[in-house]
Amino acid sequence: MNEASPNDPLYRQSNNKSLSPTGKAITAGDLPPADTERWVIRRKAEVVAGVRVGIISLEEACRRYALSVEEFLSWERMLDQHGLAGLRATWRPGIHSEI
Repeated sequence: MNEASPNDPLYRQSNNKSLSPTGKAITAGDLPPADTERWVIRRKAEVVAGVRVGIISLEEACRRYALSVEEFLSWERMLDQHGLAGLRATWRPGIHSEI
């Protein structure tokens, strides 16, 4: 299993729970629109970061984005274990080690 290295900037970014995927402090304005249909890495990471810092609750995020709790938790788990690359729709261990 390819876990993100603590020396990798993407690892550090994904483990700083107050940062958006761009590396800036996350704000409510960074959250994706409620009608988002295309879930790219950045948008998934923004929702996870927003929940983690309390900008939006888990329940509100799931309602707003029509996510199951299980889907959100899988995004969070993949982000924690593999960094931003773990949020790729086609991610597989060993296939996408970098973005």
